[in-house]
Amino acid sequence: MEGFDMSLLKEGERIDDLERNGYSIIQDPRRFCFGMDAVLLSGFAKASRGENAIDLGTGTGIIPILMAAKTEAAHLTGVEIQEDSADMARRSVEGNGLSDRISILTADIKELEKIFPAQSFEVVTSNPPYMSDLHGLKNPELPKAIARHEVLLTFRDLAKQASWLLKNTGRFYLVHRPFRLVEIIETLTEFGLEPKRMKMVHSYADREASMVLIEAVKGGGRYLKMEKPLIIYEAPGKYTQEIYDIYGY
Repeated sequence: MEGFDMSLLKEGERIDDLERNGYSIIQDPRRFCFGMDAVLLSGFAKASRGENAIDLGTGTGIIPILMAAKTEAAHLTGVEIQEDSADMARRSVEGNGLSDRISILTADIKELEKIFPAQSFEVVTSNPPYMSDLHGLKNPELPKAIARHEVLLTFRDLAKQASWLLKNTGRFYLVHRPFRLVEIIETLTEFGLEPKRMKMVHSYADREASMVLIEAVKGGGRYLKMEKPLIIYEAPGKYTQEIYDIYGY
């Protein structure tokens, strides 16, 4: 966190060291904070030199900031509907000296066709809400509910916008839950996004998958590569070497 302007911090917020390129991120523990799924997605996604990427539902900007550290993307845009989260993301971008590479936009993902021309990006990333069933939500307007449940955005909405934003042969990278995999694949292909690469994520080698990482290509052919599973822990409290590599330790 050395060099991060502490005056950018507001009451109740904290600064977390990302341990990549000296970057840090502002978070508010009272709201939704990023998890390992976002970090794993930033390691799974690829952006080459000169490419432009957009992260849909960026929260506090974790994926664009980590991709700025891990890739040579020319520019990264984060889109977030919740202004408080978008504001934290902007201040994190400023504090890390990344304003020339990352832009944060407060907008409804469903309205991006009115903001960006078709085929504006080579790469789209997203760590979307996982839960489609809103039953039992006490207050669907709470930040954590919006981040976890499809209150404001369905997966179909997301796939439609990703397809609009991507150039031909552009890539859509996402992390989701395996129990929705059939629906996810059907929806991606409906919008011309062909799943090409997939990796299951397991907490331990003997546990069922808890996450799935997917790369889909706009206009791609029917060929899916199932990569070696990613195991998070080799023992309680001890990450596998692959996790350390992704984090950059």
